[in-house]
Amino acid sequence: MKTENLGFNTKLIHAGVFEDEFGSATVPIYQTSTFKFKNAQHGADCFAGKSDGYIYTRIGNPTIRAFEKNIAELENGFDGIATSSGMGAISTVYMALLGAGSHIVSSDAVYGPARGVLEQDFSRFGVEASFVNTSNIENIEKAIKSNTKVLYIETPANPTMDITDIAACAEIAKQHNLILVVDNTFSSPYLQKPLDLGADVVLHSITKFINGHADIVGGVIVTKNPDIYKKIRHCMVYLGCNMDPTQSFMVLRGVKTLAIRIERAQENAMKVAKFLQSHPKIEWLRYPGLETHPQYELAKKQMKGPGSMMSFGLKGGFEAGKKLMDNVHLALLAVSLGGVETLIQHPASMTHAAVSKENKLAAGITDDLVRFSVGIEDVEDIIADLKHGLDKI
Repeated sequence: MKTENLGFNTKLIHAGVFEDEFGSATVPIYQTSTFKFKNAQHGADCFAGKSDGYIYTRIGNPTIRAFEKNIAELENGFDGIATSSGMGAISTVYMALLGAGSHIVSSDAVYGPARGVLEQDFSRFGVEASFVNTSNIENIEKAIKSNTKVLYIETPANPTMDITDIAACAEIAKQHNLILVVDNTFSSPYLQKPLDLGADVVLHSITKFINGHADIVGGVIVTKNPDIYKKIRHCMVYLGCNMDPTQSFMVLRGVKTLAIRIERAQENAMKVAKFLQSHPKIEWLRYPGLETHPQYELAKKQMKGPGSMMSFGLKGGFEAGKKLMDNVHLALLAVSLGGVETLIQHPASMTHAAVSKENKLAAGITDDLVRFSVGIEDVEDIIADLKHGLDKI
């Protein structure tokens, strides 16, 4: 079925789906490591790229391809590359686009391991990295060097909720011949489409909103440029961090409800944010749906909605936050985000623990910061749970 001109919810269900010989209503799991060739010439043609046949699941698999095409269409991209984890997607992009002597400018508030792998591992091979607050475009301009190859942004930022102007970054990237990569995990293609705003590459930890059920780990990369796509896919195949067919099947099932899950969670998040905003024990709150957010107008401009992620600090700092996290019962004290369940965690000691204290503070990741991922439970229960925890402080 051709789905290019259909609505987003229709694409969620039908994009990438192919008809198998038995007429399966869902994409089957092709749980095989290798594929049989019709004859010797067919095998040679597959390896030479003259045939679309499958060879080996690390290189390609029908179930995985259905998922890759689904997300590529949702992001309005050329094609997708599925990986075994979100960090697999990030590391593959770094490996494909950076080399010895090259330089990357990155948002300073990004997923902790996305920064850590540059500082601790890619640096060993001569890759330089500068981390700046990309919500201030001047910081990006100042950080660019003659050997800069990639501009990497995460917006909204993890966990500070800073918003970076994607279109403005695309202009800078174009001026300096850089590849603009956007981590779109916090928004998903339902709320934000970086490729439409000028980005070259978009990636996701599909563990989060795209799958949405806290039962698989995975990543995906989408690009609008065929040459960049070939370079990244080639790197992924050689690194061997491909997604598994069963993973792909699970995510294809999860993504079908992406829009209705996000709408419900986002509706809940606005009510939760308003409750926290007026609570006397809350020191500060960052949620893109509130006018108090520093980039509120930008969020409205480039996002379809503010999402369901927020961060806040309590009067009393980390000790107060610890007391809250130990006294909520509905919200799970767990890392990750974007699932149907509400989650709460402390980035400074958990997801961003590998980032130095100095760099955390520079990126706005303070010890009092609590990250809250609002789920789709009844919002009255979420608020009652928070109130119970706050009453214990």
